[in-house]
Amino acid sequence: MVNLEKIREAMALRYEEDQSRVFIEVEAATLDEALADAAIQLDVPTRDIDYEVLQKGTNSFLSFNKRNWIIRAYEIQKKRKKKAQAAAGGAGDGSAIDLGPVIEDKNGDAFVFCAPDGVYLKVMPPVGNGTRATLRDAMERIRERGITNVSEEKIAPIVKDAAGKHVRIAPFTHNPGQDALMAVDITDQEMKAWLYVTPPGPNGADLSVDVIVAFLKNNRVLAGIDETRIQDFVDRPVYKQNYLVAEGIKPQDGADAHILYNFETDRSKIRLRETASGNVDFKELNLVQNVVEGQPLAQKVLAERGKAGKTVTGKYLEAKNGKDIPLPVGKNTRVAEDGLTIVAETNGQVIMLNNKINVEPILTIEGDVSLKTGNIMFLGTVYISGNVEDGFSVKASGNIEVKGTVGKSELDAEGDIVVSQGVAGKGEGYIRSGKSIWAKFIENTRVEAGEFVIVSDGIINSQVSANRKILCQGKRAAIIGGNLSAAEEIHAKTLGSYGGASETVLSVGFDPRSKERLDILQSNKQTAERELEDVQLNFNTLMNQKKQKKDLPEDKEIALKKLGERQYILQTELEEIDGEIKQIQTYLNTLKTRGKVSASVKVFAGVKIVIRDVTEEVRTDCKATTFYLENGLIRYGKYQGADEDMKRVPSGYSAN
Repeated sequence: MVNLEKIREAMALRYEEDQSRVFIEVEAATLDEALADAAIQLDVPTRDIDYEVLQKGTNSFLSFNKRNWIIRAYEIQKKRKKKAQAAAGGAGDGSAIDLGPVIEDKNGDAFVFCAPDGVYLKVMPPVGNGTRATLRDAMERIRERGITNVSEEKIAPIVKDAAGKHVRIAPFTHNPGQDALMAVDITDQEMKAWLYVTPPGPNGADLSVDVIVAFLKNNRVLAGIDETRIQDFVDRPVYKQNYLVAEGIKPQDGADAHILYNFETDRSKIRLRETASGNVDFKELNLVQNVVEGQPLAQKVLAERGKAGKTVTGKYLEAKNGKDIPLPVGKNTRVAEDGLTIVAETNGQVIMLNNKINVEPILTIEGDVSLKTGNIMFLGTVYISGNVEDGFSVKASGNIEVKGTVGKSELDAEGDIVVSQGVAGKGEGYIRSGKSIWAKFIENTRVEAGEFVIVSDGIINSQVSANRKILCQGKRAAIIGGNLSAAEEIHAKTLGSYGGASETVLSVGFDPRSKERLDILQSNKQTAERELEDVQLNFNTLMNQKKQKKDLPEDKEIALKKLGERQYILQTELEEIDGEIKQIQTYLNTLKTRGKVSASVKVFAGVKIVIRDVTEEVRTDCKATTFYLENGLIRYGKYQGADEDMKRVPSGYSAN
C-alpha cells in the first residue's frame, strides 16, 4: 500500500536538497579541464563534484568542427552534509573527528547583542587552559550597553553553561532609525572588500552575521566572504574603520616542466684545489662522473595545471598552465618506459653537450702509453693512469686525462685535456684540444686549445695558442720564452727572464682560427650561391616546360624532383653558413674591446707585447703591470687580476 505521508516527506527532502544545491556551468576544451575549473569555483576537490554534461566536446583537427565541453557541476550532497556536520561538531557517521592540536589557550568571554526582538547574551567557553568567563564579566558587558533590567540570577545559568549561543535575556525597545549603518569599499582590482560601519544610536540594533552577509551580496561582494571575521566583528565591533570582510582568490600559474638531474651539470661549481704552497693539487680531483648502463641520469617533472582564481565580485580569473619541455636525450642515452626518465645506454661518463645529456664511453689505460699499448685512437674519453712516453700518440673524440707526464708525444682531443704532472715535449711534442688544456707545466711543446690553456707552474719555450685565454696560476706561474697567443688574455705571475735570454712574444686581441674559419665560410657561401643560381635556372626551365606541355617525360620529371631537392638543400646550407658567419663576426667584433697581458709580480725587459696589430717591446723591468691597447698605442697600466676563468675546471669532470 502506498504511504502518501512518506512520499510527501521524500519529496520535501529532495526539494530541500535541490534548493540548497549550488551549481555552476563551465565550458572548457576537455572534460578534465572543465572539472578542474569547476573545482576551483566551487572550492572543493574534483572528487567531491557531481556533474551533468550539457554539451559533449570534440577533438576535431579542423577548427571549425571543434566543440568545447559544457557541464553543469555541483558538490556531492553527501560531502556537503559531512562538512556541515563537521562544522557543527559531529562527524555524522559516529566516527571521531581529529581536531588536531590546540593552537593556543583562550579565555572565555561574554558578548551582548541587541536585536530588534530583544537583548541577547552569548558566553563563550575557554579554550585549552584558558579561564572561564565570570558572572561579573557578563554583568559588566550588560551594563556597558546600558541594559539595567537584567538580574544576576537570570544570567547565572547562561554563564555557567557557556554554550557559545545567543540567549535572550531582556526585551529591547527598537528604533530602526538608530540602527548601525554599513558601506562597502571594493579595492585591489576587486580582490578585497572592506566594511565600514557607523555605530548604532540609542535603541539602535546591532548588526548580525546574516544581515552583514546579505548586505555584502547586495553590494556585489559574492565570493571570498570571511564569515569568521564577520562573526568577530559582531562580537567585537570595529566602528568608523575599514574592516576586511572578503578576499578574492588569486590565480596561480602552473609551474613549467623541468628536469631533475642526477649529476652535476654546472661545472663552475667545481674548483681546482690549491695547496698551502699555491700549487694545484690534481690528485684530489675525481675528474670523471662515471655512470653504468641503465643508470637513471635525469627525471622530467611534468608541467602543472594552473589554478584559476576569483574576485570578490565573482569574476573568474584564468591561470596559465605550465609549459612543457622536451627531454634532453643525447648520445648513448634513452627514455625509460615511464616516458619521464633518461637512462644511460652504456658505461661511460655523463656530460652535458649542447643542452643534451650524453654518455661518453671511457677507455681506461692502466699504466703507461708505450710499446705495450701502441698508439691510442678512441671514439670517446681516454683515461691514462701513467705516462705517455716519447713517440706515442693519443687521439680521442672526447676528453684525455693523463695522471702522469707527457713527453715527446702527440695528444689530440675534441674535448678537454688534463695532464696532472706536466708536458715536456723536447721541441717535438704537440697537444691539441677542441676545448681547454690543464697541465702542471708545459715545456718545449706546441699547444693549441679551442678555449683555455691553464697551467699551475709555468710555460717554458713553447708555442701556445688559445682561442680564449692563457692563464698561469700557482707558486711558480711564469712564462719564459716562446711565442704565446690568445684571443682575450694572457696572465701569469712573471713574464720573460732576467737578461732576456729567451725571446718571449705574447700576442692577444685576435683569433686566427676564427678568422680562418670565416674565410672558409665566405668561400663556401660564394660556391653555394653560384650552384644555387644554376639549379634555380634549370628548375625554372623545366617548370615552364611542364606548364606548357602539362606533362614531362619520366627522366625530366625525375630531374625536376632532384633539382627541387637540391635547391632546398642549398638554401638550408646558405642559411646555416650565414648564421655562422654572423656569429663569428660578432665574436671578432667583441675582441676589439678586449686583449690584455697581465703579470701580477714582474715583467722583464725584452718581452714583446702584441695587441692586435700593435707591437711593444718592454724596455725596462716593471712590476704588477697590465698591458692594453688604447688609441692605437699599447699602454702600461696598473695590474688587473684575472677573471674567474682562473678557477675553471674541465667540462664533464666532477669531484665526488
